Amino acid sequence: MTRFSIQQTQEVLTGQSGLALIGLLLERSNYKFELDHLPMPANRGATLKNSDIAGSMIGLLVQARCDFEHVELFRKDRFFPLALNLSRTPSAAILRQRLDTATEKWDVAACRASVKLLKSHAVQTPCYKNYIPVDVDVSPMDNSGTNKEGVNCTYKKFNGYSPLFIYIGQEGYMLNLDFREGKQHSQCDGTVSFFEHTFGMLAELGHRNYLLRADSAHDSLDNYIAIEKFNNKQKNTRLDFIVKHNIRRESKETWLDIAKKQGVKKEPRVGKVVYTGKMSREYEGLDLALTLVFQVTERHISKTGQHLLIPEIDVDVYITTLHDEKAKQVIELYHKHGTSEQFHSELKTDIGLERLPSGRFSTNQRVMFLALLAFNLLRIIGQEILDYKGNPIKTAHRIKRRRLRSTIRDLICLASRLIRHARQWSLGFSCESPFFESFQYLYFKWTG
Repeated sequence: MTRFSIQQTQEVLTGQSGLALIGLLLERSNYKFELDHLPMPANRGATLKNSDIAGSMIGLLVQARCDFEHVELFRKDRFFPLALNLSRTPSAAILRQRLDTATEKWDVAACRASVKLLKSHAVQTPCYKNYIPVDVDVSPMDNSGTNKEGVNCTYKKFNGYSPLFIYIGQEGYMLNLDFREGKQHSQCDGTVSFFEHTFGMLAELGHRNYLLRADSAHDSLDNYIAIEKFNNKQKNTRLDFIVKHNIRRESKETWLDIAKKQGVKKEPRVGKVVYTGKMSREYEGLDLALTLVFQVTERHISKTGQHLLIPEIDVDVYITTLHDEKAKQVIELYHKHGTSEQFHSELKTDIGLERLPSGRFSTNQRVMFLALLAFNLLRIIGQEILDYKGNPIKTAHRIKRRRLRSTIRDLICLASRLIRHARQWSLGFSCESPFFESFQYLYFKWTG
């Protein structure tokens, strides 16, 4: 076994070279201008700019470091402020205090910066024809065992928060979020105004057709009216939707009768009959009727071969504006909505933001919106590398989306030597570094 000699060097080394890419993208997002024009705290000790605070927190989040105390690891790091264009790295106490005093205008600035990046650097892939998917979903965040403000019982029966996330494209860029207390229902007060704000962001991105997908918690006439108003105002943008119908107040037997009369019958096995079809239904307050796509399953024999005394009936109904599409296609498009669960997982596990760092609800909200920006920064870097011919990762099949964990591991946590020569800073990479070409490609692309 080889025995190594352990010693220190006077050379300045960094294990987070990818922060240079984050700094370049942040510069292109105009977030510094947005934040630095917001009011500073009244106390005289507030010497750091708002962008220094936000940039430091984003620098932690893209490394999957979510606690304020983690910034102390970079207080003496020469590369950290250089890469993120900070005047100085704040202490953990200052970082916490400044985020405590930040207002909702910080959230707006983060969203604007994110939309600008998505518009200029991110390709959103259609899910069907030219429809860009917009996935809406609530994902509770477990903060059990804490006394944080706003933490209470969620619908998953643990204590935490219940934020509402909106993702766009098959790549899963985070478009917007609504940070909520754990007890809030998905369709609570303020949901419609949140959707209306998000629709404005969709119009700004400039795609022609969007397809919004949501589960039965958002089966609300108010939402449909808001979508119709948006479509009536827009000339070049169309927002269609597929929402799972909440049949809580409707009888399964009634739907079985409808399915037998209007649906197409199939028998996948003995004792199991599936009826698929669609129908039109008018709603008060809407100018146009909506299409209801149904899939009703009746089982007389279980999958284990047991004959059932009372048949089992399963009913799935989807409300949509895709009037001309086949029922099977609408159902398939809705099922792909389940991919958004993977995006939640990346936020919670890859970035490590399941448990939020502050005891204050408002501060955690600021952190979540900075995480939205960090999430998209990592996603953009990961997707750019997929299309680069020099990408060292070769697979038998084409990868459509790179996990944030892979981007953090391969590009953000890339080792290099920080060199100061002739009044210029440079990074020296090992000639054996497999991701050097990828890093060099992105850096020159965004500085050119």
